[in-house]
Amino acid sequence: MNHDLVEKNIGLMIIFIIIAISFGALVELVPLAFQKETTEPIKGLKPLNAMQLTGRDIYIREGCHVCHSQMIRPMRSETERYGHYSVAGESVYEHPFLWGSKRTGPDLARVGERYSDEWHRAHLYDPRAVVPESIMPAYPWLFNNEIDASMVGKKMAALRKVGVPYTDADIANAAESVQGKKEIDAMVAYLQQLGTLIKYKR
Repeated sequence: MNHDLVEKNIGLMIIFIIIAISFGALVELVPLAFQKETTEPIKGLKPLNAMQLTGRDIYIREGCHVCHSQMIRPMRSETERYGHYSVAGESVYEHPFLWGSKRTGPDLARVGERYSDEWHRAHLYDPRAVVPESIMPAYPWLFNNEIDASMVGKKMAALRKVGVPYTDADIANAAESVQGKKEIDAMVAYLQQLGTLIKYKR
């Protein structure tokens, strides 16, 4: 094909660029959809319970994922600071996944069980009371807001349609398990389970 024809015709150039990018994307992404390590859950992985799922929604609502990534890269500088690198099998039930790339604050992929529930509560109420140099905003309203129990079962039912293995019992009991709880309880429950299935051995 005459290169001048393509280079001087912007419409034709755009078509060929789209074809090239699409082909490259397919070559990169399609194989991942058929690899066990990217499509099968890691050993012990279970769907988030009603409290944890609610905490995740609050985490997203408050924009925590904007400043905190949840993906540790397989580099020594990352693993020594945060723990074992992230693997795809940890995120198979995530809709949407919260890997992120921005780290205004530290990565939270392995924050579960590193601190006590009381530490997380104090940190969310007044970050500078426990980390003086912190620039994180405070979230005192989480201690006053009650969870909307009527929505949790509906969320689980929606997630089941995209492959998260919630049972009928999980969905039926969801509202009762969060009834009368505060949003801070859900947020702490979510944070405390993050990354606990893979332990880092130094």
